[in-house]
Amino acid sequence: MSDQAERVAVACPGCSPAEATVHEVLSTGGGLFTVRCAECGYVHKEEPPGEETVDRTVVVSQEGESTTATLAMPADETVRVGDEFVVDTDEAILGVRVTAIEVGPEERVESATPREVETVWTRAIDNVTVDVTLHPKGGGHDETRSVEVPVPGDHEFVVGQTESYGDESFTVEGIVVRDDASGYPSRKLDRRGDAVPAKDVARVYARDETSDAWSAW
Repeated sequence: MSDQAERVAVACPGCSPAEATVHEVLSTGGGLFTVRCAECGYVHKEEPPGEETVDRTVVVSQEGESTTATLAMPADETVRVGDEFVVDTDEAILGVRVTAIEVGPEERVESATPREVETVWTRAIDNVTVDVTLHPKGGGHDETRSVEVPVPGDHEFVVGQTESYGDESFTVEGIVVRDDASGYPSRKLDRRGDAVPAKDVARVYARDETSDAWSAW
């Protein structure tokens, strides 16, 4: 048993039935704690104390629009930029990633406990739209065009792989990773086989494979 779990604050039937006092945890089992009051020594059984939560405002951004929800968060569990969790909004239940944590007017931090937080800013990651910059097969980078590709957040873009969406077809040549994504060696990946899920992608650079894509030039 950890040191943190060896003492709990609960009411004591022997000396303090109305207010919590410090108790030593003697044993656990059957969903109950056997505890001994540090004040009077009275031994009794108690349900494990529940985790304290606080309600915090969560702003969810999706496709250029925002919605607000209230989320019960563990009071002492640190929330960080990049964390992912589920939020139940009026429109839908959404998987989101934390993009900013506001602890005061115009004051944002990388991490904090929910006790300190005023607003958690997030973006939806279940389904995302990825910006793709295309250049012609001939390599004329001055003649690029951009398209937006809607995909599931866990869809992987792979350098060297050809993708097709509707009338568009392109071969991935480079991927820029979002600032709120972690675990990547750099923000720009361009080695063949490098893979990034769409929820982590800021932009894809690719060679246009669409038939007659550049016939207007």
